Amino acid sequence: MKNVRLVRALQRVEDEYLSRMGLSLPLAAIVLVVAADLAAGRDHFITPGIVAAPPLAAITVNWQRTLFIGVLGLAVQVALAPYDGVTDLPDHDVVFGQVVAYGAVTVFSVYIAWRRETGAKAFNAIASVAEAAQHALMRPPEPRVGGIRLAVRYVSAADAAQIGGDLYAVLDTPYGVRALIGDVRGKGLGAVQTSAVVLGAFREAAYDEGGLDQVARRVDISVGRHVTGGDFITALFAQFDKPDSVDLLHYGHVPPLRVARDGEVETLYPNEPWLPLGLADMVDEGPTPWRVALQPGDVLVLCTDGVIEARSPADNTFYPLAERVGALVAGASYDLDDAVQRVYDDLLEHAGGSLTDDVVLLLLAPQRRPLPSHPQDPPLNPV
Repeated sequence: MKNVRLVRALQRVEDEYLSRMGLSLPLAAIVLVVAADLAAGRDHFITPGIVAAPPLAAITVNWQRTLFIGVLGLAVQVALAPYDGVTDLPDHDVVFGQVVAYGAVTVFSVYIAWRRETGAKAFNAIASVAEAAQHALMRPPEPRVGGIRLAVRYVSAADAAQIGGDLYAVLDTPYGVRALIGDVRGKGLGAVQTSAVVLGAFREAAYDEGGLDQVARRVDISVGRHVTGGDFITALFAQFDKPDSVDLLHYGHVPPLRVARDGEVETLYPNEPWLPLGLADMVDEGPTPWRVALQPGDVLVLCTDGVIEARSPADNTFYPLAERVGALVAGASYDLDDAVQRVYDDLLEHAGGSLTDDVVLLLLAPQRRPLPSHPQDPPLNPV
């Protein structure tokens, strides 16, 4: 969700910088050419250099001011023509050619300034729609849902987009807190539509169905009914109905990690590896949830394959999440937002500052009574 805001922020910085420059840059170019022409003396024809002023205006001001700079530059050249001896030339074709060339550059510069303005307005409109769609499709959860603390980072790798093929949801239901993380095969609008189907089905089934396997089955039925073209979705379902354990259900997704308070990391491989959603109808029955014990201070780390498949530009290695997440998340069950930011920053550093795939990082931790603090830990506020 942050990448469009980042792009818009960078665009605002660029626009503010250019607006501060305003007319100063093209006017400075005109003044510089005029000063050079006067310093060179008569019979030195330097004023054609003013042709640089309209293009400079096109990148710093609107089209109306660009037109003003073009007219001003032409007026300056006409005023200096007698001084430079242009009016005494026997062949006026040279003067005519200069005027035509300058006029063409001015017209093109005005057009560029207009296109730049309309493009910026269009981008802002698209970004606003994308932000609204993001909130409607994947509503950012609160830092606490039911008895679960959580933090998430969702980033779409698509330029100027907030929505991609990765999805997540965390809901407080009558059966406990239920969570879903998934990854749609493919990208673009089709992946967004599939994400909407999966999330809509999950939000309905999570409140209606008593078993986690039944929730997943409802979602899979919706995928089979509404998703065409052979698309499928890897998914992981989780249910917290007790403070000391979590039920997991695996549909071909990246296995979750359990990070203990001391930083020990365990990969939670499923007892029954299963096909992704959309392909489950190839078998008669679905997978069975398995229960994993959680100790005080444990953090459950869920992610999509955009995290573990992020490559380093230096040595082309994948991001070693299981090796690094322990030190980044250890003891952070009281402050998951800082922890997920550390993991994301480390991921970006490994990937050279840019990602080529959508990413979801989701940290979940049951909220119990306050844990005894490490010497380095800040005191916990009871909730």
